[in-house]
Amino acid sequence: MNCPFCGDTKSKVTNKRESPDGIRRRRECLKCQKRYTTYEAVSKPDLYVIKKDKTREPFNISKIQKGLDRAFEKRPISKEKIDNLAKEVEEQFRKIGKKEVESKKIGELLMKKIKKLDKIAYVRFASVYREFKDIEDFKNQLEEL
Repeated sequence: MNCPFCGDTKSKVTNKRESPDGIRRRRECLKCQKRYTTYEAVSKPDLYVIKKDKTREPFNISKIQKGLDRAFEKRPISKEKIDNLAKEVEEQFRKIGKKEVESKKIGELLMKKIKKLDKIAYVRFASVYREFKDIEDFKNQLEEL
């Protein structure tokens, strides 16, 4: 580990804490005596999404968060809950241990979780996910609820 101030490689750890993202270490450079923080995180295995048109792309949680943000826009659900929902979905697919997951499975899992949180957000998400063509599609979805 190089000191960001002087570049020296010798430092001591003054504090170490677990965090949700990994391990946080507070270090002190032995040469210039300045302190800095380093983070150690476990690298996650690559996860790929198989889309409807059979193309593959790397899993990107920000795409899920973006879709959830649109569905929950102006709804009384905290941003923290929405972000946790996206993380839960990612973790669930990573725990399975497969390197590839179909976008359909991601969407279905999201639909189940959204339905438990907020019915309006569920219909909004479903309208995009299931590609509603007209008002009949909305009526059918509402009757299902």
